[in-house]
Amino acid sequence: MKKNHVDVVVIGGSAAGLVAAMTAKSFHPEKDVIVIRKEEKVMIPCGIPYIFGTLGSSESNILPDGGLINLGIKIKVGTVEIINPTDHTVETNDGSVISYEKLIIATGSKPFVPKSLKGVNLENVFTVPKDKNYLDVFFDKIKDLKRIAVIGAGFIGVEFSDELNKINKEVTLIELQDHILGNTFDIDSCIIAEEELTKRGVKITCGVKVESLEGKNKVEKVVLSDGTSIEVDAVVLSIGYTPNIDLAKKSGISYNNQGSIKVDTYMRTHQEDIFACGDCAQKRHFITGKIISVMLASTACAEARVAGMNLFDLSTIKTFSGTIGIYSTNIGDTTFGVAGLTENEAVKQGFNVITATFQGMDRHPGKLNNPHYQKVMLIANKNCGLILGGEVVGGVSAGELTNVLGFIIQNKMTITDLMCSQIGTQPMLTASPAAYPIIKAAEMISRKMIRK
Repeated sequence: MKKNHVDVVVIGGSAAGLVAAMTAKSFHPEKDVIVIRKEEKVMIPCGIPYIFGTLGSSESNILPDGGLINLGIKIKVGTVEIINPTDHTVETNDGSVISYEKLIIATGSKPFVPKSLKGVNLENVFTVPKDKNYLDVFFDKIKDLKRIAVIGAGFIGVEFSDELNKINKEVTLIELQDHILGNTFDIDSCIIAEEELTKRGVKITCGVKVESLEGKNKVEKVVLSDGTSIEVDAVVLSIGYTPNIDLAKKSGISYNNQGSIKVDTYMRTHQEDIFACGDCAQKRHFITGKIISVMLASTACAEARVAGMNLFDLSTIKTFSGTIGIYSTNIGDTTFGVAGLTENEAVKQGFNVITATFQGMDRHPGKLNNPHYQKVMLIANKNCGLILGGEVVGGVSAGELTNVLGFIIQNKMTITDLMCSQIGTQPMLTASPAAYPIIKAAEMISRKMIRK
Protein backbone atom coordinates (compact mmCIF):
# COMPACT_ATOMS: atom_id res chain seq x y z
CA MET A 1 0.00 0.00 0.00
CA LYS A 2 1.57 3.26 -1.16
CA LYS A 3 1.97 5.95 1.47
CA ASN A 4 2.10 9.62 0.48
CA HIS A 5 3.10 12.50 2.74
CA VAL A 6 1.36 15.89 2.85
CA ASP A 7 2.27 18.51 5.44
CA VAL A 8 -1.33 19.59 6.14
CA VAL A 9 -4.39 17.43 5.51
CA VAL A 10 -7.83 19.04 5.71
CA ILE A 11 -10.84 16.71 5.85
CA GLY A 12 -13.98 18.43 4.54
CA GLY A 13 -14.43 20.96 1.77
CA SER A 14 -17.26 23.23 2.84
CA ALA A 15 -16.83 26.67 4.43
CA ALA A 16 -14.59 25.59 7.33
CA GLY A 17 -12.45 23.22 5.26
CA LEU A 18 -11.99 25.70 2.43
CA VAL A 19 -11.00 28.59 4.72
CA ALA A 20 -8.80 26.40 6.94
CA ALA A 21 -6.85 25.15 3.91
CA MET A 22 -6.45 28.62 2.38
CA THR A 23 -5.37 30.12 5.72
CA ALA A 24 -2.90 27.30 6.35
CA LYS A 25 -1.31 27.77 2.92
CA SER A 26 -1.30 31.57 3.15
CA PHE A 27 0.38 31.62 6.56
CA HIS A 28 2.67 28.67 5.84
CA PRO A 29 3.36 28.88 2.08
CA GLU A 30 6.24 26.41 2.26
CA LYS A 31 3.88 23.63 3.42
CA ASP A 32 1.95 21.27 1.14
CA VAL A 33 -1.80 21.34 1.80
CA ILE A 34 -4.49 18.94 0.59
CA VAL A 35 -8.27 19.07 1.00
CA ILE A 36 -10.03 15.70 1.01
CA ARG A 37 -13.75 16.08 0.42
CA LYS A 38 -16.68 13.89 -0.58
CA GLU A 39 -18.12 16.25 -3.17
CA GLU A 40 -16.93 17.06 -6.67
CA LYS A 41 -18.78 20.38 -6.36
CA VAL A 42 -19.39 22.01 -3.00
CA MET A 43 -22.51 23.99 -2.13
CA ILE A 44 -22.44 27.45 -0.55
CA PRO A 45 -24.21 26.42 2.69
CA CYS A 46 -26.25 29.57 3.31
CA GLY A 47 -27.40 29.73 -0.31
CA ILE A 48 -29.07 26.31 -0.38
CA PRO A 49 -32.69 27.48 0.22
CA TYR A 50 -32.33 29.97 -2.65
CA ILE A 51 -31.62 27.18 -5.15
CA PHE A 52 -35.35 26.43 -5.14
CA GLY A 53 -36.55 29.95 -5.95
CA THR A 54 -34.31 32.94 -6.57
CA LEU A 55 -31.29 31.07 -8.00
CA GLY A 56 -33.21 28.40 -9.88
CA SER A 57 -30.53 25.68 -9.79
CA SER A 58 -27.70 24.27 -7.69
CA GLU A 59 -25.18 25.29 -10.37
CA SER A 60 -25.70 28.91 -9.30
CA ASN A 61 -24.73 28.06 -5.72
CA ILE A 62 -21.28 26.50 -6.11
CA LEU A 63 -18.44 27.32 -3.71
CA PRO A 64 -15.62 28.09 -6.18
CA ASP A 65 -12.33 26.17 -6.07
CA GLY A 66 -10.35 29.07 -7.53
CA GLY A 67 -9.01 30.23 -4.17
CA LEU A 68 -7.65 26.75 -3.41
CA ILE A 69 -6.20 26.17 -6.87
CA ASN A 70 -4.53 29.60 -7.09
CA LEU A 71 -2.72 28.94 -3.82
CA GLY A 72 -1.52 25.54 -4.99
CA ILE A 73 -3.69 23.51 -2.64
CA LYS A 74 -4.43 19.97 -3.81
CA ILE A 75 -8.02 18.68 -3.89
CA LYS A 76 -8.84 14.98 -3.53
CA VAL A 77 -12.44 13.86 -4.01
CA GLY A 78 -13.10 10.88 -1.76
CA THR A 79 -13.73 9.96 1.87
CA VAL A 80 -11.40 9.39 4.77
CA GLU A 81 -12.22 6.00 6.27
CA ILE A 82 -10.03 6.27 9.38
CA ILE A 83 -7.62 8.66 11.08
CA ASN A 84 -4.66 7.08 12.84
CA PRO A 85 -3.53 9.72 15.38
CA THR A 86 -0.59 7.71 16.68
CA ASP A 87 1.20 7.28 13.36
CA HIS A 88 -0.19 10.51 11.83
CA THR A 89 -1.91 8.96 8.84
CA VAL A 90 -5.33 8.91 7.21
CA GLU A 91 -6.72 6.11 5.04
CA THR A 92 -9.09 6.95 2.19
CA ASN A 93 -11.78 4.98 0.40
CA ASP A 94 -9.54 4.29 -2.62
CA GLY A 95 -6.93 2.56 -0.45
CA SER A 96 -4.54 5.51 -0.21
CA VAL A 97 -2.63 6.18 2.98
CA ILE A 98 -1.57 9.78 3.51
CA SER A 99 0.76 10.77 6.32
CA TYR A 100 0.50 14.26 7.74
CA GLU A 101 2.32 16.70 9.96
CA LYS A 102 -0.90 18.51 10.92
CA LEU A 103 -4.54 17.51 10.39
CA ILE A 104 -7.68 19.65 10.40
CA ILE A 105 -11.08 17.99 10.76
CA ALA A 106 -13.86 20.05 9.16
CA THR A 107 -16.51 17.42 8.53
CA GLY A 108 -19.44 19.76 9.15
CA SER A 109 -22.93 18.67 10.10
CA LYS A 110 -25.84 16.60 8.83
CA PRO A 111 -29.61 17.14 8.98
CA PHE A 112 -31.29 15.97 12.15
CA VAL A 113 -34.08 13.47 11.50
CA PRO A 114 -36.01 12.37 14.62
CA LYS A 115 -36.11 8.58 14.77
CA SER A 116 -39.38 8.71 16.71
CA LEU A 117 -41.24 10.52 13.92
CA LYS A 118 -43.31 8.04 11.96
CA GLY A 119 -43.21 8.35 8.18
CA VAL A 120 -39.84 10.06 7.67
CA ASN A 121 -38.87 7.38 5.14
CA LEU A 122 -41.88 7.97 2.89
CA GLU A 123 -41.24 9.22 -0.62
CA ASN A 124 -41.21 13.02 -1.02
CA VAL A 125 -40.03 13.60 2.53
CA PHE A 126 -36.86 15.66 2.14
CA THR A 127 -34.07 16.94 4.36
CA VAL A 128 -31.69 19.81 3.54
CA PRO A 129 -28.14 18.45 3.35
CA LYS A 130 -25.15 20.22 1.77
CA ASP A 131 -25.08 17.57 -0.94
CA LYS A 132 -25.44 18.76 -4.54
CA ASN A 133 -26.57 15.39 -5.93
CA TYR A 134 -29.30 15.04 -3.29
CA LEU A 135 -30.42 18.64 -3.78
CA ASP A 136 -30.64 18.19 -7.55
CA VAL A 137 -32.95 15.19 -7.11
CA PHE A 138 -34.96 17.13 -4.52
CA PHE A 139 -35.24 20.10 -6.92
CA ASP A 140 -36.43 17.95 -9.82
CA LYS A 141 -39.03 16.11 -7.77
CA ILE A 142 -40.51 19.17 -6.14
CA LYS A 143 -41.11 20.96 -9.45
CA ASP A 144 -44.33 19.00 -10.03
CA LEU A 145 -45.54 19.02 -6.42
CA LYS A 146 -47.88 21.71 -5.10
CA ARG A 147 -48.72 21.38 -1.39
CA ILE A 148 -45.60 21.46 0.75
CA ALA A 149 -45.20 21.44 4.51
CA VAL A 150 -41.94 22.74 5.99
CA ILE A 151 -41.37 21.40 9.49
CA GLY A 152 -39.16 23.59 11.66
CA ALA A 153 -39.15 27.40 11.58
CA GLY A 154 -35.54 28.26 12.18
CA PHE A 155 -33.60 30.17 9.53
CA ILE A 156 -33.51 27.33 6.99
CA GLY A 157 -37.22 26.60 7.42
CA VAL A 158 -38.23 30.24 7.08
CA GLU A 159 -36.02 30.81 4.03
CA PHE A 160 -37.14 27.57 2.40
CA SER A 161 -40.79 28.49 2.95
CA ASP A 162 -40.31 31.91 1.39
CA GLU A 163 -38.42 30.52 -1.61
CA LEU A 164 -40.99 27.77 -2.28
CA ASN A 165 -43.72 30.39 -2.01
CA LYS A 166 -41.94 32.41 -4.71
CA ILE A 167 -42.41 29.53 -7.18
CA ASN A 168 -46.13 29.31 -6.40
CA LYS A 169 -46.13 26.39 -4.02
CA GLU A 170 -48.79 26.19 -1.31
CA VAL A 171 -46.54 26.30 1.73
CA THR A 172 -47.38 25.58 5.36
CA LEU A 173 -44.62 26.26 7.90
CA ILE A 174 -45.02 24.20 11.08
CA GLU A 175 -43.22 25.05 14.33
CA LEU A 176 -43.34 23.41 17.76
CA GLN A 177 -42.58 26.66 19.58
CA ASP A 178 -45.02 29.54 19.92
CA HIS A 179 -43.27 31.65 17.26
CA ILE A 180 -41.08 31.20 14.21
CA LEU A 181 -37.38 32.01 14.77
CA GLY A 182 -38.12 31.67 18.47
CA ASN A 183 -34.73 30.18 19.35
CA THR A 184 -32.91 33.24 18.07
CA PHE A 185 -35.04 36.38 18.42
CA ASP A 186 -37.13 37.95 21.12
CA ILE A 187 -40.90 37.84 20.59
CA ASP A 188 -41.37 41.29 19.01
CA SER A 189 -39.03 40.47 16.12
CA CYS A 190 -40.60 37.02 15.72
CA ILE A 191 -44.05 38.57 15.34
CA ILE A 192 -42.82 40.97 12.65
CA ALA A 193 -41.26 38.04 10.78
CA GLU A 194 -44.53 36.10 11.00
CA GLU A 195 -46.49 39.06 9.66
CA GLU A 196 -44.09 39.49 6.72
CA LEU A 197 -44.12 35.79 5.83
CA THR A 198 -47.90 35.59 6.11
CA LYS A 199 -48.34 38.64 3.87
CA ARG A 200 -46.30 36.84 1.23
CA GLY A 201 -48.66 33.86 1.28
CA VAL A 202 -47.04 31.33 3.61
CA LYS A 203 -49.38 29.66 6.11
CA ILE A 204 -47.86 29.44 9.60
CA THR A 205 -48.85 26.92 12.26
CA CYS A 206 -47.06 27.36 15.60
CA GLY A 207 -47.31 25.77 19.02
CA VAL A 208 -48.11 22.26 17.74
CA LYS A 209 -46.09 19.10 17.47
CA VAL A 210 -45.94 16.93 14.37
CA GLU A 211 -47.17 13.51 15.50
CA SER A 212 -46.62 11.61 12.26
CA LEU A 213 -46.29 11.71 8.49
CA GLU A 214 -48.88 9.52 6.78
CA GLY A 215 -49.20 7.96 3.34
CA LYS A 216 -49.01 4.64 1.50
CA ASN A 217 -45.73 5.04 -0.35
CA LYS A 218 -45.59 8.80 -0.77
CA VAL A 219 -46.28 11.27 2.01
CA GLU A 220 -49.90 12.45 1.86
CA LYS A 221 -50.64 14.02 5.22
CA VAL A 222 -49.01 15.64 8.26
CA VAL A 223 -50.80 14.77 11.50
CA LEU A 224 -50.50 17.35 14.30
CA SER A 225 -50.78 17.06 18.08
CA ASP A 226 -53.95 19.15 18.20
CA GLY A 227 -55.78 16.46 16.23
CA THR A 228 -55.72 18.30 12.91
CA SER A 229 -53.94 17.20 9.76
CA ILE A 230 -52.58 18.90 6.65
CA GLU A 231 -52.84 17.36 3.19
CA VAL A 232 -49.46 17.53 1.44
CA ASP A 233 -47.57 16.41 -1.63
CA ALA A 234 -44.16 16.85 0.02
CA VAL A 235 -42.55 17.56 3.38
CA VAL A 236 -39.28 19.39 4.04
CA LEU A 237 -37.66 18.56 7.39
CA SER A 238 -35.71 21.55 8.67
CA ILE A 239 -35.55 20.57 12.33
CA GLY A 240 -31.85 21.31 12.71
CA TYR A 241 -28.44 19.72 12.24
CA THR A 242 -26.12 17.53 14.26
CA PRO A 243 -22.31 17.61 14.20
CA ASN A 244 -20.88 15.07 11.75
CA ILE A 245 -18.35 13.34 13.98
CA ASP A 246 -18.74 9.73 12.82
CA LEU A 247 -15.15 9.68 11.52
CA ALA A 248 -13.81 11.34 14.67
CA LYS A 249 -15.59 8.82 16.92
CA LYS A 250 -14.30 5.88 14.91
CA SER A 251 -10.78 7.29 15.04
CA GLY A 252 -10.66 7.92 18.78
CA ILE A 253 -10.85 11.71 18.62
CA SER A 254 -12.20 13.17 21.87
CA TYR A 255 -15.73 14.58 21.81
CA ASN A 256 -18.13 16.02 24.38
CA ASN A 257 -21.51 14.75 25.55
CA GLN A 258 -23.26 17.04 23.07
CA GLY A 259 -21.61 15.20 20.21
CA SER A 260 -19.02 17.80 19.16
CA ILE A 261 -15.25 17.38 18.88
CA LYS A 262 -13.49 18.86 21.91
CA VAL A 263 -11.22 21.80 21.05
CA ASP A 264 -9.33 24.53 22.88
CA THR A 265 -9.12 28.22 21.96
CA TYR A 266 -6.53 27.42 19.28
CA MET A 267 -8.96 24.86 17.79
CA ARG A 268 -6.66 21.99 18.87
CA THR A 269 -8.26 18.66 19.75
CA HIS A 270 -7.03 16.46 22.60
CA GLN A 271 -5.03 14.45 20.05
CA GLU A 272 -1.59 15.74 19.11
CA ASP A 273 -1.35 17.71 15.83
CA ILE A 274 -5.08 17.39 15.11
CA PHE A 275 -7.31 20.45 14.91
CA ALA A 276 -11.07 20.75 14.33
CA CYS A 277 -13.28 23.62 13.20
CA GLY A 278 -16.75 24.35 11.88
CA ASP A 279 -20.01 22.60 12.72
CA CYS A 280 -18.26 19.44 13.95
CA ALA A 281 -16.25 21.34 16.59
CA GLN A 282 -17.26 22.26 20.12
CA LYS A 283 -18.60 25.79 20.71
CA ARG A 284 -18.51 27.97 23.81
CA HIS A 285 -20.58 31.12 24.12
CA PHE A 286 -18.53 34.31 23.98
CA ILE A 287 -20.41 35.88 26.89
CA THR A 288 -21.46 33.00 29.16
CA GLY A 289 -18.60 30.57 28.46
CA LYS A 290 -21.06 27.69 28.33
CA ILE A 291 -20.91 24.94 25.72
CA ILE A 292 -23.62 25.64 23.15
CA SER A 293 -24.87 24.29 19.85
CA VAL A 294 -24.39 26.90 17.12
CA MET A 295 -23.84 26.08 13.46
CA LEU A 296 -23.04 29.09 11.30
CA ALA A 297 -20.81 29.38 8.26
CA SER A 298 -19.51 32.70 9.58
CA THR A 299 -18.49 31.09 12.87
CA ALA A 300 -16.98 28.15 11.00
CA CYS A 301 -14.83 30.49 8.91
CA ALA A 302 -13.58 32.37 11.98
CA GLU A 303 -12.62 29.08 13.65
CA ALA A 304 -10.98 27.89 10.43
CA ARG A 305 -8.76 30.98 10.28
CA VAL A 306 -7.68 30.43 13.88
CA ALA A 307 -6.87 26.77 13.18
CA GLY A 308 -4.94 27.59 10.01
CA MET A 309 -2.90 30.33 11.67
CA ASN A 310 -1.95 28.25 14.72
CA LEU A 311 -0.95 24.99 13.04
CA PHE A 312 2.80 25.32 13.45
CA ASP A 313 3.35 28.13 15.96
CA LEU A 314 0.86 29.16 18.60
CA SER A 315 0.05 32.82 18.97
CA THR A 316 -1.74 34.17 22.01
CA ILE A 317 -3.51 36.73 19.83
CA LYS A 318 -4.77 34.14 17.33
CA THR A 319 -7.37 32.38 19.46
CA PHE A 320 -11.10 31.84 19.21
CA SER A 321 -12.70 33.47 22.23
CA GLY A 322 -16.14 31.96 21.86
CA THR A 323 -19.21 32.07 19.67
CA ILE A 324 -21.20 35.31 19.68
CA GLY A 325 -24.01 33.97 17.50
CA ILE A 326 -24.59 36.47 14.69
CA TYR A 327 -27.56 35.67 12.47
CA SER A 328 -29.50 37.42 9.75
CA THR A 329 -32.23 36.52 7.30
CA ASN A 330 -34.51 38.25 4.84
CA ILE A 331 -38.24 38.07 4.16
CA GLY A 332 -39.33 40.19 1.22
CA ASP A 333 -37.79 43.63 1.64
CA THR A 334 -37.35 43.22 5.42
CA THR A 335 -34.14 41.97 7.02
CA PHE A 336 -33.88 40.48 10.51
CA GLY A 337 -30.59 40.31 12.38
CA VAL A 338 -29.43 39.35 15.86
CA ALA A 339 -26.08 39.22 17.63
CA GLY A 340 -25.21 37.98 21.11
CA LEU A 341 -27.79 37.21 23.77
CA THR A 342 -31.50 37.91 23.42
CA GLU A 343 -33.21 39.53 26.39
CA ASN A 344 -34.87 36.24 27.38
CA GLU A 345 -31.59 34.31 27.20
CA ALA A 346 -29.66 36.98 29.10
CA VAL A 347 -32.17 36.89 31.95
CA LYS A 348 -32.16 33.09 31.90
CA GLN A 349 -28.37 33.11 32.22
CA GLY A 350 -28.58 35.31 35.31
CA PHE A 351 -27.81 38.78 33.96
CA ASN A 352 -29.61 41.84 35.30
CA VAL A 353 -30.37 43.66 32.06
CA ILE A 354 -31.70 46.92 30.68
CA THR A 355 -33.06 47.07 27.15
CA ALA A 356 -34.13 49.80 24.79
CA THR A 357 -35.56 49.91 21.28
CA PHE A 358 -35.29 52.79 18.83
CA GLN A 359 -36.92 52.94 15.41
CA GLY A 360 -35.90 55.36 12.72
CA MET A 361 -35.26 55.39 8.97
CA ASP A 362 -32.22 54.02 7.13
CA ARG A 363 -32.03 57.18 4.98
CA HIS A 364 -32.19 60.89 5.78
CA PRO A 365 -34.52 62.41 4.87
CA GLY A 366 -36.72 59.35 4.97
CA LYS A 367 -37.99 59.62 1.39
CA LEU A 368 -34.62 59.12 -0.29
CA ASN A 369 -33.48 56.04 -2.26
CA ASN A 370 -35.84 53.17 -1.33
CA PRO A 371 -36.07 53.90 2.39
CA HIS A 372 -36.97 51.31 5.02
CA TYR A 373 -37.58 51.67 8.72
CA GLN A 374 -34.69 50.53 10.91
CA LYS A 375 -35.52 49.17 14.35
CA VAL A 376 -32.70 48.41 16.80
CA MET A 377 -32.98 46.76 20.20
CA LEU A 378 -29.98 46.69 22.55
CA ILE A 379 -29.54 44.49 25.63
CA ALA A 380 -27.03 45.72 28.23
CA ASN A 381 -25.85 44.60 31.65
CA LYS A 382 -27.48 46.91 34.18
CA ASN A 383 -24.46 46.82 36.50
CA CYS A 384 -21.79 48.04 34.09
CA GLY A 385 -23.45 48.89 30.79
CA LEU A 386 -21.70 46.10 28.87
CA ILE A 387 -23.59 45.34 25.66
CA LEU A 388 -24.71 41.71 25.73
CA GLY A 389 -26.76 41.54 22.54
CA GLY A 390 -28.91 43.31 20.04
CA GLU A 391 -31.48 42.84 17.31
CA VAL A 392 -32.10 44.73 14.07
CA VAL A 393 -35.15 44.79 11.81
CA GLY A 394 -34.87 46.91 8.68
CA GLY A 395 -33.95 46.98 5.01
CA VAL A 396 -30.97 45.37 3.34
CA SER A 397 -28.56 47.51 5.39
CA ALA A 398 -29.71 45.68 8.53
CA GLY A 399 -27.51 42.73 7.57
CA GLU A 400 -24.32 44.76 7.91
CA LEU A 401 -25.67 46.63 10.92
CA THR A 402 -26.03 43.21 12.58
CA ASN A 403 -22.33 42.58 11.88
CA VAL A 404 -21.54 45.93 13.52
CA LEU A 405 -23.38 44.68 16.62
CA GLY A 406 -21.16 41.59 16.51
CA PHE A 407 -18.02 43.77 16.49
CA ILE A 408 -19.40 45.81 19.38
CA ILE A 409 -19.99 42.68 21.47
CA GLN A 410 -16.68 41.06 20.56
CA ASN A 411 -14.81 44.22 21.59
CA LYS A 412 -16.71 44.30 24.89
CA MET A 413 -18.03 47.80 24.39
CA THR A 414 -20.28 49.46 26.92
CA ILE A 415 -23.22 51.79 26.38
CA THR A 416 -20.89 54.75 27.05
CA ASP A 417 -18.37 53.48 24.49
CA LEU A 418 -21.12 53.24 21.91
CA MET A 419 -22.50 56.70 22.65
CA CYS A 420 -19.01 58.16 22.09
CA SER A 421 -18.35 56.20 18.89
CA GLN A 422 -17.76 58.01 15.63
CA ILE A 423 -19.78 57.06 12.58
CA GLY A 424 -19.94 58.08 8.95
CA THR A 425 -23.34 58.89 7.46
CA GLN A 426 -24.67 59.85 4.04
CA PRO A 427 -28.29 60.74 3.17
CA MET A 428 -28.69 58.11 0.43
CA LEU A 429 -27.00 55.34 2.42
CA THR A 430 -27.56 55.61 6.17
CA ALA A 431 -29.71 56.85 8.98
CA SER A 432 -29.25 60.39 10.20
CA PRO A 433 -26.24 61.09 12.45
CA ALA A 434 -28.68 62.73 14.85
CA ALA A 435 -30.93 59.65 14.93
CA TYR A 436 -28.61 56.70 14.29
CA PRO A 437 -30.62 53.77 15.71
CA ILE A 438 -27.81 51.92 17.51
CA ILE A 439 -26.59 55.07 19.21
CA LYS A 440 -30.10 56.29 20.02
CA ALA A 441 -30.91 52.93 21.64
CA ALA A 442 -27.69 53.29 23.68
CA GLU A 443 -28.78 56.78 24.78
CA MET A 444 -32.12 55.40 25.94
CA ILE A 445 -30.40 52.71 28.02
CA SER A 446 -28.02 55.32 29.47
CA ARG A 447 -30.95 57.42 30.66
CA LYS A 448 -32.53 54.36 32.27
CA MET A 449 -29.25 53.55 34.06
CA ILE A 450 -28.98 57.11 35.40
CA ARG A 451 -32.57 57.04 36.71
CA LYS A 452 -32.02 53.71 38.41
